[in-house]
Amino acid sequence: MVTDHRKLPRRRGEALNAAIFQATLDELAEAGYAGLTMERVAERARASKASLYRRWPTRIELVMDAVRNSLPIPGAAPDTGNLRDDLVAMLRITAKALSGPAGEAMRGLLGEALSSGSPLRALRKDSQSTARSLMEEVVGRAVERGEVAPGAVTPRRLDAGHALLRHHFLFEGSPVPDELVVAIVDEVLVPLFKPS
Repeated sequence: MVTDHRKLPRRRGEALNAAIFQATLDELAEAGYAGLTMERVAERARASKASLYRRWPTRIELVMDAVRNSLPIPGAAPDTGNLRDDLVAMLRITAKALSGPAGEAMRGLLGEALSSGSPLRALRKDSQSTARSLMEEVVGRAVERGEVAPGAVTPRRLDAGHALLRHHFLFEGSPVPDELVVAIVDEVLVPLFKPS
């Protein structure tokens, strides 16, 4: 039975966006990117299709915003007190996100990127800048503690861990094994930032 959204209490702004984002992630988990439709998201969010299309003219834009909204934000990086444990904790968060609806969305968006690159450049840029910001936060604290020399912090070193996770995700699938997260930190990241 379809609920008539016009008879429900009216939500606006962030409350409506939150409901739509959650409905989008739920649809991704249930139907995958290929099966996601604006109609099903609107129904699940108990919103009108018009309210979705006013905010997100395409499915790509809706999914990009829902995924962006679900990822950790800069300022929320783990702080365990040492570089290695911070890196392991942060990459575990990323690995978990790749194993859920966000990962399903990324696979679908990559498929669409091959045929139409337009709004996907923004997702790629946002994803990379968020990952780099989180790494800068973690490594910056290690610099302050004296664990890492300031000159060891470079853009490529900051990108390495997430790049390896994405590579595994794209070519091996999910879930990303925890052993891989630990190996990336111990074999790649710690030696990059703390050369012997």
